Amino acid sequence: MNSEWVRIVLADEAELPGFCRVIWQKHVAEMSDLSQEERVTVWQILHKVELVIREVMQPEKINLAALGNMVPHLHWHVVPRYQADIYYPGSPWSAPQRASDANHLYQLKQRIPQLKERLETLLAS
Repeated sequence: MNSEWVRIVLADEAELPGFCRVIWQKHVAEMSDLSQEERVTVWQILHKVELVIREVMQPEKINLAALGNMVPHLHWHVVPRYQADIYYPGSPWSAPQRASDANHLYQLKQRIPQLKERLETLLAS
């Protein structure tokens, strides 16, 4: 899913359905490489992506992270979190805290087509 400003990728994270990466289209490494207009734009987009994920996936919390140590290209991880996810309350990159809950994951995965549709609509507007 692409726009002039960003590309949104649904991450293939089996234990975290709805995990999205919002990737800045221009190749820059840091937020400070963006103009003021670009910084405002990206925060508006991230805000809208978060709202869509909250509406569709109904998480208990959203984790928003801007990493990129291995790939120095500006991007954000927008991760819906649930007390039932295997990493909770740790980060999505921490060691699992519990066994996977197949029923919980099944219910979340049923929402992914709606999430894709809503994100595509967001980028088109």
